Amino acid sequence: MKVIELHESVTASNDHDADALRMQMKMDGTLLINLMSSPGSGKTTLLKATVSLMPDVHIAVMEADIASDVDAVTMEKNGAQSIQVHTDGMCHMDAGMTAEGLKHMDLRNTDLVFLENVGNLICPAEFDTGAGKNVMILSVPEGDDKPLKYPLMFSKADALVISKIDTKSYFDFSLEKCVERVKRLNPEIEIFPLSAKTGEGMSAWCQWLHAQIIAWQKGEQR
Repeated sequence: MKVIELHESVTASNDHDADALRMQMKMDGTLLINLMSSPGSGKTTLLKATVSLMPDVHIAVMEADIASDVDAVTMEKNGAQSIQVHTDGMCHMDAGMTAEGLKHMDLRNTDLVFLENVGNLICPAEFDTGAGKNVMILSVPEGDDKPLKYPLMFSKADALVISKIDTKSYFDFSLEKCVERVKRLNPEIEIFPLSAKTGEGMSAWCQWLHAQIIAWQKGEQR
């Protein structure tokens, strides 16, 4: 298991680094997805289910945390190439850190790389990682008011996964209110209510991923 120690990029132009990384990933035909959420939202559980349901897609995972290698070990056990990166105490990944982590992965013939960003709803939204798509996870137990409290994260995301939808009856969570609040911030966002545990909604999520990979490899996305 590789564990890579990373430091925040010293360059003042993260946007330039991000654009360069995006261009390189497009040339390689590999879609990088930046996956953001708060701790405990179900990122790793979602990735495990996704890898299982998409055996025809070559998927790799970069797990970003302040410490530990638990998530990377879990993903490797589930059949995905995975590395763990430590962020030297930083609460986010930037483009330079992401590019450095990718150097330690064998991405030949890889269709899709998930960057599981550091868990919080503030810092990751502020830094372009060079990803082709940004995806956010909001779990039902977190509440339907999170778009009101963390608008930048919802505004930056291309897609929102509302996870643990099978627990909705146990929490004061209105799917309708949540969707309305998110759409007010980001009318173009795709929303996927799902449960990685029961499989509910996973088909639509995987179909969206397939479509994004095809569009990326055809050069139809930014």
